[in-house]
Amino acid sequence: MNDFVRVASVSPKVSVADPFYNVEEMLKWAKEAEKQSVSLLVYPELAVSGYTAHDLLLQESLQKACAEAVGIFAEKTADSPVLFVFGYPFVLRGKLYNTAFAMQKGKILGIVPKKHLPNHSEFYEERYFQEGREEVEWIPDFLGKEEEWTPFGMHLHFTAENEARFRLAVEICEDLWVPNPPSVTHCLMGATVIANTTASDALIRKNDSRRALVQHSSGCLHNAYIYTSAGPSESTQDMVFSAHSMIAENGKILSESPRFYEGMIYSDIDLSVLWQERIKQNTFETTEDSAIQVSFPLYKADYEAQGVSAPFSSEKRKKKISLKRFIHPMPFLPPLSGKDYERGEEILSIQVQGLKKRLNHIGAKKVILGLSGGLDSTLALFVCVECFRLMGYDLDHILTITMPSFGTSKLTRNNALECARLLGTELREISIEDAVLQHFKDISYDETMRDVVYENAQARERTQILMDLANKEGALLVGTGDLSESALGFSTYNADHMSMYNVNCDVPKTVIPLVLRSFVKEREDAVEDSMDREKVGALKKIVEEIIQVPVSPELLPPDEKGEIKQKTEEILGPYVLHDFFLYMHLRYGFSAKKLFFLACHAFSDENMQYYKREEKKTFSPKEILQCLKVFYRRFFSQQFKRSCMPDGPKIGRIALSPRGDLRQASDASSRVWLLELEEIEHSL
Repeated sequence: MNDFVRVASVSPKVSVADPFYNVEEMLKWAKEAEKQSVSLLVYPELAVSGYTAHDLLLQESLQKACAEAVGIFAEKTADSPVLFVFGYPFVLRGKLYNTAFAMQKGKILGIVPKKHLPNHSEFYEERYFQEGREEVEWIPDFLGKEEEWTPFGMHLHFTAENEARFRLAVEICEDLWVPNPPSVTHCLMGATVIANTTASDALIRKNDSRRALVQHSSGCLHNAYIYTSAGPSESTQDMVFSAHSMIAENGKILSESPRFYEGMIYSDIDLSVLWQERIKQNTFETTEDSAIQVSFPLYKADYEAQGVSAPFSSEKRKKKISLKRFIHPMPFLPPLSGKDYERGEEILSIQVQGLKKRLNHIGAKKVILGLSGGLDSTLALFVCVECFRLMGYDLDHILTITMPSFGTSKLTRNNALECARLLGTELREISIEDAVLQHFKDISYDETMRDVVYENAQARERTQILMDLANKEGALLVGTGDLSESALGFSTYNADHMSMYNVNCDVPKTVIPLVLRSFVKEREDAVEDSMDREKVGALKKIVEEIIQVPVSPELLPPDEKGEIKQKTEEILGPYVLHDFFLYMHLRYGFSAKKLFFLACHAFSDENMQYYKREEKKTFSPKEILQCLKVFYRRFFSQQFKRSCMPDGPKIGRIALSPRGDLRQASDASSRVWLLELEEIEHSL
């Protein structure tokens, strides 16, 4: 898997105005970077001299020593495939510039000067340095190699000759803090990776400001951003430097150093994420590419999928490494469970506002929904209750209909009844068994067959009852089907697939428990007397039972113990996998091979060590592959159901409405994706 590139940021120990010591430290980390299969290593601002050399930078002796030290660094890294970026005080035509050198295999590929020189508060860079120019000029080789020239200027891009998606640009410290950073121009001209060599001091809350800037740059510009600051071994005469290192990708911090850490951090950036985001976002407008391109061979190790012993790539001789970054196995959920309540509250509020507008528009003051005692219908009920409270409507105008049949279990039926009672909605129970049996007689169907006719007839009978009751009561039929079911087409066409407004249409199965718990917690926080406290406690208990019950359409009879026999995840595979596939497939447009690779890593023991939530599930590559096949087959074949799905509110980035986010032909083929999986299967 070659979409990834390992990048690193290091803040080495520094001896102020001793470039020979500093280069020795830089070389230590250069060796470590090569050992860790790093492709790009970024050092701090003025790493060779030390940022706090101040007036000594104007001394000829130090200038010569810096040049000599860089020569040593070039000689010692002549065989290294790593691309190095480091800060250097560069003299050109009698002027001193604060620059960053880009070097690989002992050759200086280019020199980038700093544009914005801070001359305020504790910084006085205009005392020493000249402002860098955007235009690039070619100057004699810094290392004195005859007939070689080096580009000097801001508009320099270092482009990998073997990877078109890797295009590096450099900005230096203050350049990031100005209203129009150079990185904006660089990215609009095509740069995908930004290296920032910096010397940023440690001040109260400044870590937060730096992090916000880096996240914003990488997010709005769809780039990978490597930020490297000088550390506390710089002079502490008047300030302490932070050694703050960060690696960000598309708005997310992949790796970040502890405070004052004089060492190296690294992570694997995903070039396909950056590429796909720019392709999808038509408002990311590129400008005329006036940057000078310097090509170089990018070192790229090959990444192997977790748990897959056979080669994942055809390049069998290439070094194989494991991914060194966290992949969120449940991307629809917040990374930290501490944000669950806030996320659940936000989701519920969007659902409520969607329903509120629809009710106001049609002038309805009643809603009706089928209540099964499962996750989806419980969430829809909570949305209706919250909406009616907001609108000041009586809760008994929420008509909850439970329609037991051959597959209804005692547990889910009781949970549905108790939920409606505790919330104060009107509850009606209508058994559909006789109606379905009569229907079987009408169409001459043998009920012992227990096939798709047996199952779908029940679903359609329920929808007919709900639609007719909605007409009779002047009510809006609220749909309950969720995003995950819609993606897989796990619903009966023109039955539970249909409603008058579906409040759950954009809520994934793995997110519903979070929203249910958020609803209950809000009521816990608002409890004022013991009677209410008892009701909320009972509701909380039922909600937890509903969450623990296996997901099932309950269309086949229970087993001899009366327990649910038909379990959705035994038919389709785990929803946690399907939701992962759905997110990655639509959010980034990854290939089938890439999706498999990411899933193997996300659900591996190694990745789960860094997962901060309680729900930790691991799956083998074979389990993932089997489930991924199901996903592609169903996602393509079931598009016809989504082509006529009811209205409903978009909640997150992933949505399936044919009127909005997903324009896909109902008769499109999944063959290309399944062929990729066949290749993987042969290597397992």
